[in-house]
Amino acid sequence: MTTPDTSGRRVLVLAHTGREEARDVARQFCESLHRHGLAVRLLKDEAADLDLDLAGVETVEPLPDAAEGCELAVVIGGDGTILRAAELTRETGTPVLGVNLGHVGFLAEAEHDDVEFTIDAIVRRRYTSEERLTLDVAVYRDKELVATTWALNEASVEKAARQRMLEVVVEVDGRPLSRWGCDGVVCATPTGSTAYNFSAGGPIVWPAVEALLMVPISAHALFARPMVVAPTSVLAVEVLARTEGAGVLWADGRRSFDLPVSGWRGAAERRRSRGNGNGNGEPTSGNDVGNNGAGSGTGDAGGGEHA
Repeated sequence: MTTPDTSGRRVLVLAHTGREEARDVARQFCESLHRHGLAVRLLKDEAADLDLDLAGVETVEPLPDAAEGCELAVVIGGDGTILRAAELTRETGTPVLGVNLGHVGFLAEAEHDDVEFTIDAIVRRRYTSEERLTLDVAVYRDKELVATTWALNEASVEKAARQRMLEVVVEVDGRPLSRWGCDGVVCATPTGSTAYNFSAGGPIVWPAVEALLMVPISAHALFARPMVVAPTSVLAVEVLARTEGAGVLWADGRRSFDLPVSGWRGAAERRRSRGNGNGNGEPTSGNDVGNNGAGSGTGDAGGGEHA
């Protein structure tokens, strides 16, 4: 059996170091990778938690370029840890291999009790990389772009106060589709179909299927059903001015943006106002114009690796 050349190869190891089990498995991975001649890179705070006695371990800050030069990022933890890893690897396009320590682990490809098998697959490059669809997300107010982000699982527009409801108009590719009083709306990728989308009653979509999902959350309507649309579609969730309270946009449940509704008006509402306006095509109301929406885009962050 030939010994693979591991010179110059490095792996970023990320772990949920708040859990003892994750620390133990991370130490196993680091020691085994080091023993096989692969360079190991850790985040500085995680390196301190692991307290490894290994020579030549690289440490970096948790920045978007943390995985620069690494052929793989091994992530030890649950789906939340893998989503955090996706933030650190998206810019460099580094593949992510999840080692499941969570309760379900939909995003993980390996189990923690298969450490040596997984290490052997990494050393011998016996793994393949899958690209996963991601969402490009934009927030507008008064026709002005006020925030952008992205999501691997989903972008959700939700009510900020439990006792309030959001009044929204949802659109697909600029066409008004429906109007709901609801707790929120989830716009998900196939990767995220087993996450918030699933909990809200949406379908499970195999990751290889190119599609986007729009699912209402507790909608007060007879015909509020999940929708599956093209991966190139632009999904818009527009908060109407009559909503009492505020909304919030969440990306993967990790990054949030407040959506104050004072002075907001959905696109469909604006069109109706123009039809009953003051004769010059402008709405008679003094409300400002605004919308928020999640648009689709493709990317390679967060793809699980088969080992």
